[in-house]
Amino acid sequence: MNGTANGTRKPVHLAVYDTLADWETGHATAYLARGGYGIRTVGPTTAPVTSIGGLRVQPDLALADLRPEDSSLLILPGADSWDTGDDLAPFARTARAFLDAGVPVAAICGATAGLAREGLLDDRAHTSAVSFYLAATGYAGGERYTEADAVTDRGLITAGPTEPVAFAREVLGLLGVYEGEVLDAWYRLFHDSDPSAYAVLEKAGDA
Repeated sequence: MNGTANGTRKPVHLAVYDTLADWETGHATAYLARGGYGIRTVGPTTAPVTSIGGLRVQPDLALADLRPEDSSLLILPGADSWDTGDDLAPFARTARAFLDAGVPVAAICGATAGLAREGLLDDRAHTSAVSFYLAATGYAGGERYTEADAVTDRGLITAGPTEPVAFAREVLGLLGVYEGEVLDAWYRLFHDSDPSAYAVLEKAGDA
């Protein structure tokens, strides 16, 4: 299991900022929490932010106070503000620090463009909404773009905005919350509404 300190799992840190896409990370954070991981929100500062759906979030800590060694994972949701300026560039730089420290990062939707601009997708397999969305950043990783619902490569998870369940599957698998047939059943249940998945999850005590 990833991220233990003194017998306790280190928390997962969820980045929050104005216009964040609140539907993209809910499956991941809910089932991480059910799996025993604390979820802490990280904002540009500790001032409240407002999601694209109008949810007001009070960050637990400011980005400047976040250290990779205190975390199991950094999750970066999409947001309009990834594409309207450089305000979120510090989150991409923090993602670099996490990966350099061997702590995983999960980015979805517009956050993938932020990581592309930071150069973090140049030498990793990755995905996003569509290839030309990332190509517009001018990054050098176009040959590593993968047509898939979600991709994990060397501690970095990427996904497009229509794949919050696949994104969560990669997160839950990476942190060992679910594995093997249980992880597959969880995905089939929430992505495909497959009723046969209930039996697997019930047997595992996760239905």
